[in-house]
Amino acid sequence: MITINNIINNIKNPDDIPKIKDAYEYAEKHLNGITRKNKDSEINHVLEVTNILMELNVDTLTIICALLHSILDFGEVNEDEIINKFGEKTYKIILSLSKINHLEMVDDSESAALYLRKVMVGLCEDVRVLFIKLADRLHNMKTFDALSKERQKIVANETLSVLVPIAHRLGINSIKSELENLCLYYLKPNVYNDILEKLNDTVEKLNDYLIEMQNSICDLLNENEVKFEIKGRVKSVYSIYNKLSAGKKWDDIYDILALRIFVDKESDCYAVVGLIHSKFKPIPSRFKDYIAVPKENMYQSLHTTVFGPGGRKYEIQIRTYEMDEIAEKGIASHWSYKEKGTKKIQNYMEQKLEVYRSIIENNEESDDEAFNNIINNDILGNLMYVFTPKGDVIELPENATPIDFAYKVHSKVGDTMTGAIVNDVMVPITSTLHDGDIVKVLTNPNSTPSKEWLNIVKTVQAKDKIKAYFSKNTKNEYIERGKTILEKELRKKKISINEVLSKDNLNIILKELKIKDIDELYLSIGSYKYTVTHILNVLYPKEEKVNEISLKKENINSKSDILIDGKVSILTHLAKCCNPVKGDDIIGIITKNDGISIHRNNCSNIINNDEKMVNASWINEVNNEYLASILITLSTDKNKLSDIISKVSIPKVQISSIENVDNLNYKVTIKVINKSQIDLVLKNVNKLRYVKDVKRI
Repeated sequence: MITINNIINNIKNPDDIPKIKDAYEYAEKHLNGITRKNKDSEINHVLEVTNILMELNVDTLTIICALLHSILDFGEVNEDEIINKFGEKTYKIILSLSKINHLEMVDDSESAALYLRKVMVGLCEDVRVLFIKLADRLHNMKTFDALSKERQKIVANETLSVLVPIAHRLGINSIKSELENLCLYYLKPNVYNDILEKLNDTVEKLNDYLIEMQNSICDLLNENEVKFEIKGRVKSVYSIYNKLSAGKKWDDIYDILALRIFVDKESDCYAVVGLIHSKFKPIPSRFKDYIAVPKENMYQSLHTTVFGPGGRKYEIQIRTYEMDEIAEKGIASHWSYKEKGTKKIQNYMEQKLEVYRSIIENNEESDDEAFNNIINNDILGNLMYVFTPKGDVIELPENATPIDFAYKVHSKVGDTMTGAIVNDVMVPITSTLHDGDIVKVLTNPNSTPSKEWLNIVKTVQAKDKIKAYFSKNTKNEYIERGKTILEKELRKKKISINEVLSKDNLNIILKELKIKDIDELYLSIGSYKYTVTHILNVLYPKEEKVNEISLKKENINSKSDILIDGKVSILTHLAKCCNPVKGDDIIGIITKNDGISIHRNNCSNIINNDEKMVNASWINEVNNEYLASILITLSTDKNKLSDIISKVSIPKVQISSIENVDNLNYKVTIKVINKSQIDLVLKNVNKLRYVKDVKRI
């Protein structure tokens, strides 16, 4: 049984302990003597919920709110007392939770939609409400035995349709997976037990295969001196159920056997997948790079499936320890960290929740079933990721069309759309897109939307923009709506609109967003091109500036490795046009404002250069890392990325990025110590029989 001492012992900051003890003592006082249907005490439930959240590494405010989350549901509690003792933000969070906990799901349509509406409205104030609600539901479902079968099914159905998708969107995989299994257990106990029994019948044999594969990979990585950790698992019951429900046979579920490999650095991920593919035959269509292109919930990992012992297929995920923490615990674990990237995560969630709120507020008059469809399709439904020709990621619901894509890019692109090219093939604009498609939209400034598109598109965003086009007073409506949204959001955030729209601030906003006046600003907000959070980030980008400075510092050599006329000079920088690395013949150019720029001798930019040239050479004793890019041209358009990675991943060479320029060309950026490493990579890659050309660029 969890006690308050278990919680206290895991608090990292000693200064937080008194506040947490106060919250527990306050909760214990108000929950004294209250028992649950399973005869357990309410205060024990509170501690169990807090412990679940502690495993996610949440911030102190979340822990305090978790300890207090039940107090408003039992007896009289003084609002002012809570605010004075724990703060207004704490009170607002536990009040939102109390409102959510009193909602009931009457049936599968109207009440489900009503529930979702209330959840979304309540949650938009603070995402911590979501964290606590998910932990609360998880512990409740673990103690469901005291409830009737009918009640168990009602709550399980609500959980599966509402809370599981939310856990997925927040990236909290550990809670999502447990909730899914519990929901299946209560909704379809016979199916759950059948799968479990079948797993148990074969688990010994499956584990033997898993151990054999695990040992083979360990030997391989140890031989290559890779520092790693590996774990094996058999797929969850609910995941197997989903596969079987989709029509797959038991023997066709190739990712029942799964391995997860943890490494220290991102570059090690690519090195490991290259080594694995060199020994075990991969299934090309199953290789996914979520490191270069993370999912919207911040999930990053390399996924591959290979043939291994017993002729079976093994799903392997490779990630760093930090990536694993986000994958399992989601953004909750990074909510309060003052580190690079955290602000981006918080801004991402704030903007998501703001979009939810906008959809809710603008659909107040719609019927519950229609609203339910909006939430299920646009927010909680299965998502896919398609790409612009430049590689930008566009998130869309499954079965979306090129029209949806066009309007997601920009209203004007949608309004002037005439056709679409998907994966270099012209397709009807009404066709269905698929995960990973590369989409190019054809436009004509004289073209206009068709009202028939309203029956074709899948996203609310596209429908709204098409309707807006045909509205006579579209612009004025958007301007008024944008003004209302801005004023309402600023009031909620307790920020003065006069401060935000002062002359100086307005000029900053207009210049940054490249818009001409305040009406266009309102129009941008009203048409959902920009959210209020985005506007505020333009004015107050302190965290972003810190991140930008940090990124720039990464590209500056910590110690000068250049001699100018035989002397050390700290006023040098490597030219980005030719990216010289140690071993290249180099020359320095004295620039007017930026010190001495170091170029390769054969760089086209130094020919006929009017600025003064000076002799430059490398200091052998200093070892820095350098970026270099190579272009690989293939003779086949088949996906050979895994082979390329294995050839590039040689000792002490790190892959920084891989860009698929087109079907036949890959641009690979690597970090090296000297030119000889580049030469070795070029030689390695050239050994592939389908490589037509490989060169440094």
